[in-house]
Order: sequence, then structure tokens, then C-alpha cells
Amino acid sequence: MTAIETAARPTWRDYLELCKPNVVLLMLVTSLIGMLLSTDGWVPIDVLILGNLGIALCAGSAAAINHLVDRRIDLKMARTQNRPVATGRLSAAQGFWFAMITGALGMVILLVFINALTAWLTMASLLGYAVVYTQFLKRATPQNIVIGGLAGAAPPLLGWVAVTGEIHPHALLLVLIIFAWTPPHFWALAVHKRDDYAKAAIPMLPVTHGVQYTKLHILLYTIILFLVTLLPWITGMFGLLYLSTAVLLGAGFLYWACVLMWGNNPKAGMETFKYSIWYLLALFVAMLVDHYYFAPTITTMTLEAVQ
Repeated sequence: MTAIETAARPTWRDYLELCKPNVVLLMLVTSLIGMLLSTDGWVPIDVLILGNLGIALCAGSAAAINHLVDRRIDLKMARTQNRPVATGRLSAAQGFWFAMITGALGMVILLVFINALTAWLTMASLLGYAVVYTQFLKRATPQNIVIGGLAGAAPPLLGWVAVTGEIHPHALLLVLIIFAWTPPHFWALAVHKRDDYAKAAIPMLPVTHGVQYTKLHILLYTIILFLVTLLPWITGMFGLLYLSTAVLLGAGFLYWACVLMWGNNPKAGMETFKYSIWYLLALFVAMLVDHYYFAPTITTMTLEAVQ
């Protein structure tokens, strides 16, 4: 038996790692903010807790499937070689049943306690990441993260629909922001980890088209992201607080994209990647603050002006 076929006393930490908790946490933040942005009041506590629990379980299931499918190539990459299924701390069978049980439980929670639309959109997102991206796109095209990024952009829409039961254009704007954010975010990491991807024969953009070509696309997508983040202000979804935050954060992202493109910092790829995570969190927090503390004032001022 090989290492990946033999489990060695799995612990709860191994199962937790299987869920990619840092990724799921970021998804839950955007899902939670999607919920809060969908209403002028407070989200019902049962929807808040059960909705995010169902989404988290399904996201953890998708992450576990990713571990299973990638277990052999994970051994070839320094970033992933200690994952529980790759090393054999969890067997493939244990990982499979964990993924099935958590995914099924998440779907049941969403169907029974939230609404069917949220459940099916979550299922589509799960399949998009675990099947379409992990099993096909990741190995087929250097545009894998662009096409597959739609699945990872869904959480704010899922949170919004969990509260309202309907798809709203403003929720789709939130999806569009994450969709535009994903390529420069992930390609920055891919530039830093290019040798790992080449060793594992994964056709990431830096491997197939070179590092400089990828850096150019990071800069171009960052410009697209900057423009996309202006849309919520243009459409009246948010006010000046959001706009000023989006411009400042976007300028920071453009700075790091330029450093990556023309600078000499060997760690610029990882620094850009780290900044992109804080960028998204700060941008969504600004949305939340603007929505609850400034939007009512803007609405009142507008009504008074009309009268």
C-alpha cells in the first residue's frame, strides 16, 4: 500500500484541514455580508446561523472533494504536500464519506430551514468548484481560475438569497466584484508558486505563458476590478464612504500590481496575494458600514430634496 492509501489515526484537525477553513471563513464573511446587505433591518437569527452553517458545510464538502481529486499532485507541491489525504493521515474513503455527509447535511439544512433557491444555488456552486474546476478546468486550460472563479464568487449571492428568497441585481454586483477579484488574487500566488505548479504539471498561466505575461494580466485584471468596484456607487447601491474606500483600496491593489510588474521584489507575488485578501475583506466591511450608517441618511436627504 502507498502512503495515500493508508490512513494513520486521523484527528479532528485532519478533518478540519480537509475543509480548507481559511478559504471557507473568507466565503462566510462575504456570505454574511450578503445577508446583511439584503435588508435595511437585521437578519433573522435562524437564517443568520442556519444559512451560514449550510453554506459552510457545502463549501467544506467541496474543499474535501478537492483534496481527494488532487491528492497525488498535492504531494508534488510544497504548499500542499502535507494535506491529510495526500500524506495518508486520512484515507481516500474517509475523505469521500466526510465530503458526502457534510455536503448532504448542508443541503438538508438549506432546503428545510432556509429556501430551495439558496440550496440549489449552493449545490451549483459546490459542483462548479468540486467537479467543473477541480476535475476538468484546473487541468485543461490556463484560464481555469477565470472560468472556475464564478463558483467561488457565489457566497454573497447565497447569503442574499437566503434572506430574501430571490436574486437581486445588487447581489449580482457583489458576485461580479469577487469574480473580477479572483484572477489577480490567485495569479499572484501562482507567480510565487510557479515552480510547484510546473512540477505538478498544472497548466497555470505562469507555467504555460510565462511569468511576465501573467504579471501583465494581473495588472489588467486589477484595472478591471477597480472599475467594477465603482459600479455599486454608480448604481446607487452605496454612497461616498464606500466609493472613497473602494478607490483607496483599489489604488493599493494597483500599486502592488505595478510592483509585481516592474519591481525587483522577489516576494512581490506573495505580498500581492496577501494584500488581495485584506482588500476584499476591507471592501466588504466598507459596504456594510455604508449600508447601515450612511445609506439611511442619503435616502432621507434625497426625499427631503424631492419634497
